[in-house]
Amino acid sequence: MAGDPADNSKLWQLGHGRHLDLAGPARLMGILNVTPDSFSDGGRFEGNVDLAVAAALRMVEEGADIIDIGGESTRPGATPVSPQEEQDRVLPVIERLCACSDVLISVDTYRAETAERAVAAGAHIVNDVYGAQKDPAMAEVAARTGAGLCLMHTGRERTKLPDVIDDQFHFFERSMEIVAKAGIPRDRLVWDPGFGFAKERDENLALMARLPELRAMGLPILVGTSRKRFVRGAIGREEPEPDVATAATSVLLRERGAHIFRVHAILPNRDALRVADAVLAAGVRA
Repeated sequence: MAGDPADNSKLWQLGHGRHLDLAGPARLMGILNVTPDSFSDGGRFEGNVDLAVAAALRMVEEGADIIDIGGESTRPGATPVSPQEEQDRVLPVIERLCACSDVLISVDTYRAETAERAVAAGAHIVNDVYGAQKDPAMAEVAARTGAGLCLMHTGRERTKLPDVIDDQFHFFERSMEIVAKAGIPRDRLVWDPGFGFAKERDENLALMARLPELRAMGLPILVGTSRKRFVRGAIGREEPEPDVATAATSVLLRERGAHIFRVHAILPNRDALRVADAVLAAGVRA
Protein backbone atom coordinates (compact mmCIF):
# COMPACT_ATOMS: atom_id res chain seq x y z
CA MET A 1 0.00 0.00 0.00
CA ALA A 2 2.38 2.74 1.24
CA GLY A 3 0.62 5.66 -0.36
CA ASP A 4 -1.92 3.77 -2.45
CA PRO A 5 -5.01 2.64 -0.51
CA ALA A 6 -6.29 0.73 -3.56
CA ASP A 7 -3.10 -1.33 -3.97
CA ASN A 8 -3.61 -5.12 -3.85
CA SER A 9 -7.34 -4.45 -4.20
CA LYS A 10 -9.79 -7.32 -4.37
CA LEU A 11 -13.08 -8.66 -3.15
CA TRP A 12 -12.73 -11.09 -0.26
CA GLN A 13 -15.22 -13.81 -1.12
CA LEU A 14 -17.10 -15.12 1.91
CA GLY A 15 -19.70 -17.67 2.89
CA HIS A 16 -23.41 -17.43 2.13
CA GLY A 17 -22.75 -15.47 -1.07
CA ARG A 18 -21.29 -12.45 0.72
CA HIS A 19 -18.07 -10.55 0.02
CA LEU A 20 -16.05 -7.67 1.47
CA ASP A 21 -14.46 -5.01 -0.71
CA LEU A 22 -10.89 -4.45 0.46
CA ALA A 23 -10.02 -1.93 -2.24
CA GLY A 24 -11.43 1.05 -0.37
CA PRO A 25 -11.23 2.17 3.25
CA ALA A 26 -9.74 0.17 6.08
CA ARG A 27 -12.07 -2.47 7.47
CA LEU A 28 -12.76 -3.14 11.16
CA MET A 29 -13.28 -6.53 12.81
CA GLY A 30 -14.78 -6.22 16.29
CA ILE A 31 -13.65 -8.73 18.91
CA LEU A 32 -16.41 -10.52 20.83
CA ASN A 33 -15.09 -13.11 23.26
CA VAL A 34 -17.76 -15.27 24.89
CA THR A 35 -15.21 -16.82 27.23
CA PRO A 36 -14.43 -16.59 30.96
CA ASP A 37 -10.69 -16.03 30.56
CA SER A 38 -9.76 -13.97 27.49
CA PHE A 39 -7.00 -11.52 28.37
CA SER A 40 -8.97 -8.28 27.92
CA ASP A 41 -12.66 -9.00 28.11
CA GLY A 42 -12.98 -12.50 29.50
CA GLY A 43 -16.16 -13.17 31.44
CA ARG A 44 -18.08 -10.12 30.26
CA PHE A 45 -20.38 -12.03 27.92
CA GLU A 46 -19.96 -15.71 28.77
CA GLY A 47 -23.31 -17.42 29.07
CA ASN A 48 -25.33 -14.31 28.31
CA VAL A 49 -26.42 -14.23 24.70
CA ASP A 50 -28.38 -11.00 25.13
CA LEU A 51 -25.37 -9.08 26.45
CA ALA A 52 -23.08 -10.54 23.78
CA VAL A 53 -25.42 -9.63 20.93
CA ALA A 54 -25.99 -6.15 22.37
CA ALA A 55 -22.20 -5.62 22.48
CA ALA A 56 -21.91 -6.81 18.88
CA LEU A 57 -24.64 -4.44 17.73
CA ARG A 58 -22.89 -1.53 19.47
CA MET A 59 -19.73 -2.34 17.54
CA VAL A 60 -21.71 -2.48 14.30
CA GLU A 61 -23.24 0.91 15.05
CA GLU A 62 -19.77 2.31 15.69
CA GLY A 63 -18.47 1.06 12.37
CA ALA A 64 -17.46 -2.61 12.61
CA ASP A 65 -17.64 -4.47 9.29
CA ILE A 66 -17.12 -7.90 10.88
CA ILE A 67 -17.81 -9.35 14.33
CA ASP A 68 -15.30 -12.04 15.31
CA ILE A 69 -16.81 -14.42 17.88
CA GLY A 70 -14.55 -16.65 19.95
CA GLY A 71 -15.44 -19.39 22.43
CA GLU A 72 -11.94 -20.36 23.60
CA SER A 73 -9.32 -17.97 24.89
CA THR A 74 -6.10 -17.90 22.86
CA ARG A 75 -4.10 -15.99 25.49
CA PRO A 76 -0.86 -17.70 26.64
CA GLY A 77 -1.57 -20.35 29.25
CA ALA A 78 -5.33 -20.42 28.69
CA THR A 79 -7.14 -23.64 29.56
CA PRO A 80 -8.39 -25.48 26.44
CA VAL A 81 -12.08 -26.26 26.23
CA SER A 82 -13.91 -29.11 24.56
CA PRO A 83 -15.37 -28.64 21.07
CA GLN A 84 -18.86 -28.93 22.54
CA GLU A 85 -18.22 -26.24 25.14
CA GLU A 86 -16.78 -23.94 22.49
CA GLN A 87 -19.83 -24.50 20.29
CA ASP A 88 -22.24 -24.01 23.19
CA ARG A 89 -20.71 -20.58 23.68
CA VAL A 90 -20.53 -19.31 20.11
CA LEU A 91 -23.41 -20.87 18.19
CA PRO A 92 -26.30 -19.19 20.05
CA VAL A 93 -24.62 -15.80 19.63
CA ILE A 94 -24.06 -16.37 15.91
CA GLU A 95 -27.67 -17.49 15.40
CA ARG A 96 -29.11 -14.53 17.33
CA LEU A 97 -26.84 -12.00 15.65
CA CYS A 98 -27.77 -13.34 12.20
CA ALA A 99 -31.43 -12.90 13.07
CA CYS A 100 -31.10 -9.20 13.88
CA SER A 101 -28.22 -7.90 11.74
CA ASP A 102 -26.62 -8.40 8.35
CA VAL A 103 -23.12 -7.74 9.69
CA LEU A 104 -20.45 -10.16 8.56
CA ILE A 105 -19.71 -12.78 11.21
CA SER A 106 -16.42 -14.55 11.81
CA VAL A 107 -15.85 -17.51 14.11
CA ASP A 108 -12.50 -17.58 15.89
CA THR A 109 -11.64 -21.27 16.02
CA TYR A 110 -9.00 -23.77 14.96
CA ARG A 111 -11.45 -26.70 15.12
CA ALA A 112 -13.04 -27.88 11.87
CA GLU A 113 -16.13 -29.19 13.67
CA THR A 114 -16.79 -25.82 15.28
CA ALA A 115 -16.11 -24.00 12.02
CA GLU A 116 -18.59 -26.16 10.12
CA ARG A 117 -21.34 -25.72 12.66
CA ALA A 118 -20.68 -21.98 12.92
CA VAL A 119 -20.97 -21.49 9.15
CA ALA A 120 -24.17 -23.54 9.15
CA ALA A 121 -25.47 -21.20 11.87
CA GLY A 122 -24.71 -18.17 9.70
CA ALA A 123 -21.02 -17.28 10.02
CA HIS A 124 -19.32 -16.05 6.87
CA ILE A 125 -15.65 -16.30 7.89
CA VAL A 126 -13.43 -18.77 9.75
CA ASN A 127 -10.55 -17.17 11.64
CA ASP A 128 -8.00 -19.92 12.32
CA VAL A 129 -5.17 -18.95 14.68
CA TYR A 130 -3.16 -21.97 13.53
CA GLY A 131 -3.31 -21.15 9.83
CA ALA A 132 -5.25 -24.35 8.94
CA GLN A 133 -2.32 -26.39 10.25
CA LYS A 134 -3.67 -27.77 13.55
CA ASP A 135 -6.89 -29.53 12.50
CA PRO A 136 -6.37 -31.55 9.29
CA ALA A 137 -10.05 -31.14 8.37
CA MET A 138 -10.18 -27.34 8.62
CA ALA A 139 -9.26 -26.56 5.00
CA GLU A 140 -11.73 -29.13 3.69
CA VAL A 141 -14.51 -27.58 5.78
CA ALA A 142 -13.66 -24.10 4.52
CA ALA A 143 -13.64 -25.37 0.95
CA ARG A 144 -16.97 -27.19 1.29
CA THR A 145 -18.80 -24.36 3.05
CA GLY A 146 -17.35 -21.55 0.91
CA ALA A 147 -16.42 -19.55 4.00
CA GLY A 148 -13.78 -16.88 3.88
CA LEU A 149 -10.67 -18.09 5.68
CA CYS A 150 -8.22 -16.07 7.72
CA LEU A 151 -4.90 -17.87 8.01
CA MET A 152 -2.95 -16.68 11.04
CA HIS A 153 0.76 -17.15 11.66
CA THR A 154 1.75 -18.52 15.05
CA GLY A 155 5.00 -19.44 16.73
CA ARG A 156 3.29 -21.82 19.13
CA GLU A 157 4.02 -25.55 19.14
CA ARG A 158 6.89 -25.19 16.65
CA THR A 159 10.45 -23.97 16.28
CA LYS A 160 10.63 -20.54 14.66
CA LEU A 161 13.22 -19.29 12.22
CA PRO A 162 15.39 -16.47 13.63
CA ASP A 163 14.17 -13.80 11.20
CA VAL A 164 10.53 -12.74 11.70
CA ILE A 165 9.80 -12.34 7.99
CA ASP A 166 11.55 -15.56 6.99
CA ASP A 167 9.41 -17.36 9.55
CA GLN A 168 6.24 -15.72 8.19
CA PHE A 169 6.96 -17.06 4.70
CA HIS A 170 8.00 -20.47 6.02
CA PHE A 171 4.69 -20.84 7.87
CA PHE A 172 2.72 -19.27 5.01
CA GLU A 173 4.03 -21.79 2.48
CA ARG A 174 2.78 -24.69 4.57
CA SER A 175 -0.65 -23.11 5.04
CA MET A 176 -0.93 -22.41 1.33
CA GLU A 177 -0.04 -26.00 0.47
CA ILE A 178 -2.89 -27.16 2.70
CA VAL A 179 -5.53 -24.80 1.32
CA ALA A 180 -4.45 -25.36 -2.28
CA LYS A 181 -4.81 -29.12 -1.82
CA ALA A 182 -8.33 -28.52 -0.50
CA GLY A 183 -9.15 -26.42 -3.55
CA ILE A 184 -9.77 -23.11 -1.78
CA PRO A 185 -9.44 -20.16 -4.20
CA ARG A 186 -7.03 -17.40 -3.18
CA ASP A 187 -9.84 -14.83 -3.23
CA ARG A 188 -11.29 -16.52 -0.12
CA LEU A 189 -8.10 -16.03 1.89
CA VAL A 190 -6.53 -13.34 4.03
CA TRP A 191 -3.27 -13.48 6.00
CA ASP A 192 -2.76 -12.49 9.64
CA PRO A 193 0.89 -12.18 10.79
CA GLY A 194 -0.15 -13.14 14.32
CA PHE A 195 1.09 -10.31 16.49
CA GLY A 196 1.68 -11.56 20.02
CA PHE A 197 1.43 -15.27 19.27
CA ALA A 198 4.72 -16.65 20.63
CA LYS A 199 6.53 -13.46 19.63
CA GLU A 200 8.67 -11.30 21.88
CA ARG A 201 8.25 -7.52 22.08
CA ASP A 202 11.09 -6.80 19.67
CA GLU A 203 9.81 -9.40 17.22
CA ASN A 204 6.39 -7.76 17.19
CA LEU A 205 7.86 -4.32 16.63
CA ALA A 206 10.12 -5.62 13.84
CA LEU A 207 7.15 -7.33 12.24
CA MET A 208 5.23 -4.05 12.31
CA ALA A 209 8.12 -2.16 10.75
CA ARG A 210 8.63 -4.77 8.03
CA LEU A 211 4.99 -5.47 7.23
CA PRO A 212 5.35 -4.25 3.60
CA GLU A 213 7.54 -7.29 2.93
CA LEU A 214 4.47 -9.50 3.44
CA ARG A 215 2.79 -7.98 0.40
CA ALA A 216 4.81 -10.46 -1.65
CA MET A 217 2.40 -13.14 -0.38
CA GLY A 218 -0.28 -11.64 -2.58
CA LEU A 219 -3.04 -11.87 0.04
CA PRO A 220 -4.87 -9.11 1.89
CA ILE A 221 -3.53 -8.63 5.41
CA LEU A 222 -5.51 -8.68 8.65
CA VAL A 223 -3.78 -7.46 11.81
CA GLY A 224 -4.58 -7.87 15.49
CA THR A 225 -2.52 -5.70 17.82
CA SER A 226 -5.40 -4.64 20.06
CA ARG A 227 -4.41 -4.32 23.74
CA LYS A 228 -1.53 -6.75 23.23
CA ARG A 229 1.29 -6.88 25.77
CA PHE A 230 3.87 -5.44 23.39
CA VAL A 231 1.62 -2.41 22.81
CA ARG A 232 1.36 -1.88 26.56
CA GLY A 233 5.13 -2.22 26.82
CA ALA A 234 5.73 0.43 24.19
CA ILE A 235 3.66 2.92 26.22
CA GLY A 236 6.09 2.63 29.12
CA ARG A 237 3.38 2.38 31.79
CA GLU A 238 0.66 -0.07 32.68
CA GLU A 239 -2.56 0.76 30.89
CA PRO A 240 -5.59 -1.55 31.31
CA GLU A 241 -7.10 -0.74 27.92
CA PRO A 242 -4.48 0.91 25.69
CA ASP A 243 -6.89 1.74 22.91
CA VAL A 244 -5.20 5.00 21.90
CA ALA A 245 -1.90 3.15 21.55
CA THR A 246 -3.67 0.40 19.60
CA ALA A 247 -5.06 3.05 17.24
CA ALA A 248 -1.51 4.28 16.69
CA THR A 249 -0.45 0.79 15.63
CA SER A 250 -3.47 0.61 13.33
CA VAL A 251 -2.40 3.79 11.54
CA LEU A 252 1.18 2.57 11.17
CA LEU A 253 0.04 -0.79 9.85
CA ARG A 254 -2.48 0.78 7.48
CA GLU A 255 0.29 2.85 5.96
CA ARG A 256 2.36 -0.32 5.62
CA GLY A 257 -0.33 -2.26 3.80
CA ALA A 258 -2.84 -3.81 6.21
CA HIS A 259 -6.48 -4.03 5.13
CA ILE A 260 -8.45 -5.36 8.12
CA PHE A 261 -8.01 -4.42 11.79
CA ARG A 262 -9.16 -6.76 14.56
CA VAL A 263 -9.82 -4.56 17.61
CA HIS A 264 -11.68 -4.38 20.91
CA ALA A 265 -12.54 -0.65 20.70
CA ILE A 266 -14.09 0.36 17.39
CA LEU A 267 -14.37 4.14 17.71
CA PRO A 268 -10.73 5.18 18.31
CA ASN A 269 -9.49 2.83 15.60
CA ARG A 270 -12.22 3.92 13.19
CA ASP A 271 -11.36 7.58 13.60
CA ALA A 272 -7.60 7.04 13.40
CA LEU A 273 -7.94 4.91 10.29
CA ARG A 274 -10.19 7.46 8.60
CA VAL A 275 -7.41 10.02 9.01
CA ALA A 276 -4.85 7.53 7.70
CA ASP A 277 -7.00 6.75 4.66
CA ALA A 278 -7.50 10.46 3.93
CA VAL A 279 -3.74 11.04 3.98
CA LEU A 280 -3.09 8.00 1.79
CA ALA A 281 -5.73 9.17 -0.70
CA ALA A 282 -4.22 12.68 -0.76
CA GLY A 283 -0.84 11.13 -1.57
CA VAL A 284 -2.34 9.28 -4.52
CA ARG A 285 -3.90 12.50 -5.86
CA ALA A 286 -0.76 14.59 -5.38
